Amino acid sequence: MERSWMKLRDHFCLEYAEGVREFMRVTTQHAGSGNRVRCPCKNCKNCYFRQLLEVKRHLLLYGILEDYTCWIHHGETIQVADHNLAGEKTNNQHISDDQGDNIYNDIPELLEDLQRGTFAESFGETSTDQNTSGNEGEVEKFARLLNDANQELYPGCLKYSKLSFLLKMVHAKSMGNCSNKAFDMMLTLFKSALPEGETLPKLYYDVKKLLRDLGLGYIKIDACQNDCALFWKEHENLDRCPNPNCQAPRWKYSALKRKTIPHKVLRYFPVKARLQRLFMFKETSEDMRWHQEKRVQDGVIRHPADAIAWQEFDKEHDWFAQDPRNVRVGLASDGFNPFGNMSTTYSMWPVFLIPYNLPPWKCMKEPFIMLSLLIPGKDSPGNEIDIYLRPLVDELKELWLEGVETYDSYKDEKFRLHAILLWTINDFPAYGMLSGWSTKGKLACPICNKDTCSFTLKNGQK
Repeated sequence: MERSWMKLRDHFCLEYAEGVREFMRVTTQHAGSGNRVRCPCKNCKNCYFRQLLEVKRHLLLYGILEDYTCWIHHGETIQVADHNLAGEKTNNQHISDDQGDNIYNDIPELLEDLQRGTFAESFGETSTDQNTSGNEGEVEKFARLLNDANQELYPGCLKYSKLSFLLKMVHAKSMGNCSNKAFDMMLTLFKSALPEGETLPKLYYDVKKLLRDLGLGYIKIDACQNDCALFWKEHENLDRCPNPNCQAPRWKYSALKRKTIPHKVLRYFPVKARLQRLFMFKETSEDMRWHQEKRVQDGVIRHPADAIAWQEFDKEHDWFAQDPRNVRVGLASDGFNPFGNMSTTYSMWPVFLIPYNLPPWKCMKEPFIMLSLLIPGKDSPGNEIDIYLRPLVDELKELWLEGVETYDSYKDEKFRLHAILLWTINDFPAYGMLSGWSTKGKLACPICNKDTCSFTLKNGQK
């Protein structure tokens, strides 16, 4: 069946509607229990199961994934899809290497975008010796990733490369809360089950090194057990808390493992590289201008850019507003129990950043919400949360004052990217912690301030 309709931008034209109708006909024949199937729209990306009617509505509103030409999640076999695309089919048909990459493995395209963003400074310029030496480490990382992306999982495997299979395993580990030990056991099992010549690593430790090359790592920063300070920058080499009233030891000692273990560890996920990565993909890079170039400005609030705070900020800092690619972010944080057991008292605080340049149907979606800090428990940090926010605040200040050189894949050019934190999103107790304003007592309302209408209840008074 002809599938050129999948690339049409007009989702209400007759050709696109006919294509959606044919897709739903194929899908309905293979729908599971409850008429729920994977939704291949550009928002859901085959990650979520939805009712058939909702899938059809999503396809008409958001469009279908243009590269999902083989409908393997909706009842098609590989041979049938290949016949539909090529217009011919033989009994002994096999998928070529190129077809296998296009259907199952978009890792090479991801690495191509990553390469353009990482080495953008060399585009159209003659590289100096200093630039060349500075990029040697990045070149080596990229060469390793490219080799893993092109290396077969085992001899003759057309469905997965080594890199794509490991990424799927890590995703399953994350979604299923699998332990590191269980992951090592699965790797051992797969290595013994796959044909001779398989390329899987032996341990999860080796997989983590690969993920760091993709830019998915984080920084561990030791913290005082009483939330007084971070052992970072000027305090990095201290063994005790720098607060003279605390002086708590940094380490707890393990006689069994014979090594020092920090009492508390803050996990920091740097923001700068992830903001740059938003501009490495053409579609996302185009969307980062949406708030200025495509937003309807008719006085109706549909997006944070329509709000007074955003507009007043643009008036005060017109140099920032001149480039729509400069990023406005919001910050959200709250405590949660990571163990799922309410009988266990534990409060860990993730800190998220939301880039608001994107259109409203994307900016609050999971792929674009950035985890920046994971503040350890087991007690809430309280007013000392600002101690843990320091790495993020320092990086945001750098992005505001100096910016960072970034490659824009949509316009194929470099620009200086700046960012600003516009506001925070919290419930009232978390608002009090982040802002330093006491949300209880006489002046509990941050809006009314000293004009708060309040009175004190005496004992027994209701």
